[in-house]
Amino acid sequence: MKLGFLTACLPELSLPDIAAWAATAGYEALEVAVWPSTGGRDFEASHLDVARLGAADAEEVTRLFDKHGLSLSSLAYYENNLHPDEDRRAEIAAHLRHAIDAAALLGVETVGTFIGRHPGLSVRENVALAERVLPPLVEYAGERDVKIIIENCVMEGWHPDGYPGNIAYSPELWEWMFSLGLYLNYDPSHLLWLGIDPVTALRPYVDRVLHAQAKDAQLDPAARNRFGFFGKTVSREHPWDEGWWRYRVPGRGQVDWTGVVDALYEGGFAGVLSVEHEDPVWSGSEARVKQGLEIAHRTLRPLITG
Repeated sequence: MKLGFLTACLPELSLPDIAAWAATAGYEALEVAVWPSTGGRDFEASHLDVARLGAADAEEVTRLFDKHGLSLSSLAYYENNLHPDEDRRAEIAAHLRHAIDAAALLGVETVGTFIGRHPGLSVRENVALAERVLPPLVEYAGERDVKIIIENCVMEGWHPDGYPGNIAYSPELWEWMFSLGLYLNYDPSHLLWLGIDPVTALRPYVDRVLHAQAKDAQLDPAARNRFGFFGKTVSREHPWDEGWWRYRVPGRGQVDWTGVVDALYEGGFAGVLSVEHEDPVWSGSEARVKQGLEIAHRTLRPLITG
């Protein structure tokens, strides 16, 4: 197992600058953000122009990673593949295909995304929609020896009422998406606030986990007593303002990282554990983000044996 991080937390830096810093900070891998340059929300970045990546560009990226002794663990394009606007949905699918093409050129095994959700449809209707939309993308990836991994983020900010905006948040849904040929980019932070034990949930599915993300969560049960499980309603300042929990870097929340890493090892996982830094405390500047990544490294590095 190797320890890496998702580059989206440093959107203003170039990939060469991030790679150089990551190596000096003791990281071994990067999960590279590949959104188009016109990003629309926080924690997006465009560190590779996958729509225009050619063979010569791929060779240059490979040399960069070799120079710093890093692995490129996955390409990251986390968008709503069931977007209610069909034109936007088509744009997302087209860019996901670009990411798959780039992964094939780079020799990267996986591309990460979300299933997403059409908020005007029931979950059952979304399942039926996904079963039409996603298999062609899985087939496209398979023809290029690439696998699509789905992060189990709830994406409640995508739903007008704060309900799940990505129908991949529970083990029940994982089993369904595995039947479509998809794999899991496991992130324990989302399970914690849902009331699902991250370690218990992980153990039966490690063989379908091709990549894992390391993000923590800090819960405030007293605030939950005021707002309820679904979070703030009338006082919500933005779609992600739940009010009773927040994401943290590993070591600053309540995820049992020893248990998570042990379950990954026990299940035979030999991939990359990639820190996804969305901690509001360690944000606001490049220096603060890097400090957060250093905290995560100090927390996780002793747990990883090789």
